[in-house]
Amino acid sequence: MSMPIAAAESPGLVRENAVFRKVVRRIVPFLILAYVVSYLDRVNVGFAKLQMSDDLGFSEAAYGLGAGLFFIGYFLLEVPSNLMLQRVGARTWIARIMISWGLVSAAFVFVTNEPTFYVLRFLLGAAEAGFYPGVILYCTYWFPSHRRARVIAMFMSAIPVAGIFGNPLSGWIMDRFHGVGGWQGWQWMFLLEAVPALAVGVATLFYLDDDVRGAKWLTDEEKTVVERAIADDTAHQTVHGRVWDAFREPKVWLMCVIYFCFVMGQYALTFWMPSFVESTGIEGNLAIGVLSAVPYLAALVAMNLFGRSADRRRERRWHLVAPSLMGAVGFSLAAVWSGSTPLSLIALSVAAAGVLTCAPLFWSLPTAFLGGTAAAAGLAMINSVGNLAGFVSPYMIGSLKDATGSASIPMYVLALSLVVGATAVLTTKRQVVNR
Repeated sequence: MSMPIAAAESPGLVRENAVFRKVVRRIVPFLILAYVVSYLDRVNVGFAKLQMSDDLGFSEAAYGLGAGLFFIGYFLLEVPSNLMLQRVGARTWIARIMISWGLVSAAFVFVTNEPTFYVLRFLLGAAEAGFYPGVILYCTYWFPSHRRARVIAMFMSAIPVAGIFGNPLSGWIMDRFHGVGGWQGWQWMFLLEAVPALAVGVATLFYLDDDVRGAKWLTDEEKTVVERAIADDTAHQTVHGRVWDAFREPKVWLMCVIYFCFVMGQYALTFWMPSFVESTGIEGNLAIGVLSAVPYLAALVAMNLFGRSADRRRERRWHLVAPSLMGAVGFSLAAVWSGSTPLSLIALSVAAAGVLTCAPLFWSLPTAFLGGTAAAAGLAMINSVGNLAGFVSPYMIGSLKDATGSASIPMYVLALSLVVGATAVLTTKRQVVNR
């Protein structure tokens, strides 16, 4: 059962709330900016496809394979990267990740054939490995679990924000710079959108703190408030001292299955949204970019409403099941309404609102029971295994589109995946995750 909402706050709670608002204002906007840049560089290949596939002769399956290869590099280096973050500190390691992926992203201007496309997508995943689970781990240093769902929802609002602003921007760059200096529009897009990663990566070295005790912008009393809240929250966790303990924990493998199901839908949207919109009859990269932003607006609202509600009620399972089923309904309707632009946008908006809401709420589950050294490995393992769906999903869509000439069958597969994920969530124990 969910906990009742207190009618009045004690003076101590009032003070604690004030301190955590200060922490949120300092940390979260910067992390959102970093993730906007990360996500834009990860998925702008979906817009590049509108020109690059014709220029270089890529099939739908070849594009899907290349888009998905990002996650093979990501999978292989995710756990080692997160362990390095714990060892050398978040500030240094997150900066290293961002600068590395900025350089690789810029190198996409030199893609001339399928092999170079595949290699660079793999290297981009390897460079970015550890960023997302590293930030999730970093949040556990600063926020207790009953505040974390809202914080992670705010952080992950970067995904719809990247879609809202990044899609029109990518379309505009491709139209505006096409032919400038003898380069194609997609080449300029990769180059210009890599610059922010380099700039934010350098800024990270000067802005982030590795832990609460090292934060000069908090007073000693405020540091004590944060540290006491974290200590009280982690007292219930199963603390593992060895990395391999996470791999022997059945709950971790259940989390991998759940996250895999949700990521199937997430990357179907982010890699194929421009193509879905174009298939309804829309022409022009800027117009496609503007319309592709609409579902992300719906997702931005839903993510924060669900995250706020989950934290206020301290209820996690049904707040995760509901959006996953929304996503399933949205994908099913998108298959039925594929011939109509307005109806397709409604369906994709429902799908985006559901699917993109699942990710921030999901991370309240594993962080509720993982602790100690194994937390870094466990979170990275869940993220890396789950993100293999980022390989499966785009490749599955491309292959089925090539084989059938229709996007409807992939939509139904995605809907089924979300239903399986929702069912798996209900197997978790509410007394463990509802915190």
